[in-house]
Amino acid sequence: MLDNAERSGKDASTGPAGDLTSPAGTGAPAKRSRTSEKPPLGSRLRRDWQLLLMTVPAVGLLAVFHYIPTLGNVIAFQDYSPHVGIAESPWIGFANFQWLLTDQSFWDATLNTLTITAFQLVFYFPLPILLAILLDSVMNPRIRLFVQSIVYMPHFFSWVLVVTLFQQILGGAGLISQLLRANGYDGVDLMTDPDTFLLLVTAESVWKDAGWGTIIFLAALAAINPHLYEAAAVDGAGRWRRIWHITLPGLRPVIVLLLILRLGDALNVGFEQFFLQRDAVGREAAEVLDTFVYWRTLVTGEWSYGAAAGLVKGVVGLVLILVANKVAHRFGEQGIYKRS
Repeated sequence: MLDNAERSGKDASTGPAGDLTSPAGTGAPAKRSRTSEKPPLGSRLRRDWQLLLMTVPAVGLLAVFHYIPTLGNVIAFQDYSPHVGIAESPWIGFANFQWLLTDQSFWDATLNTLTITAFQLVFYFPLPILLAILLDSVMNPRIRLFVQSIVYMPHFFSWVLVVTLFQQILGGAGLISQLLRANGYDGVDLMTDPDTFLLLVTAESVWKDAGWGTIIFLAALAAINPHLYEAAAVDGAGRWRRIWHITLPGLRPVIVLLLILRLGDALNVGFEQFFLQRDAVGREAAEVLDTFVYWRTLVTGEWSYGAAAGLVKGVVGLVLILVANKVAHRFGEQGIYKRS
């Protein structure tokens, strides 16, 4: 009888499942420790108020120059007139988009934009990676700093200066034409040739921004453990095998991230570079979506039509980012975001 009573008391104190943390006789699980829970919002605000205060200027700039103007996209669904404003402009629904999709000049500009993006994705995007690997292999810090300064400098030049420089070299009265004429040949004018315009704008972009694009890849290279290279060299791996098996895998997350962002920006190849050279080579070769929106809004005053074109470009860019990010997840990469 005594043994049964002791056994009954032990079962009552430990619960039906023998859980020592459960209340006696209830079988309820123990409450989770409050130390592992997230602090209340008020406590986090009082704790991080200095950091939040530092973000106020950046948030204010985004709100004033990005988010508030984004609300103006509503004019894409209106017959907008700046004389009466958004509130008084009549609502016409998707009429501007229907007009846009039947406009051949819009499709010509889209085709030119996609062609330039695809060409530069193949022949321009890998160059900063190769240049960063070459710079990282330079052992002398003075030589490396000198080369970095030289290749970074063109990024700070305006497109007006870049186009002028290329004009002085490749134009009809440029340096190359003068040398050809001095040796009895006909001069060339690559600055006004629509057939070579794709190569021209890619060369201009490479000269201006390839060096600046190496900054991110140099930072990624600095994060690779140098002991990996030492171990590979001890195992007999040469320079090319170390690059293939250590350097490129170390750069892969950054490459995938920048590739996703580049695909999302596929319909935005720039404005000033093409605007400056549009008249020289003709609209058929140099018209891209950015210049198309400019000529159909600021020049002709078709504000709603231009807003519809810009809105389509933004939506397509968003879709491309989401698709590219999903593909990156399929290959095991982080991408720009990943659900936890």
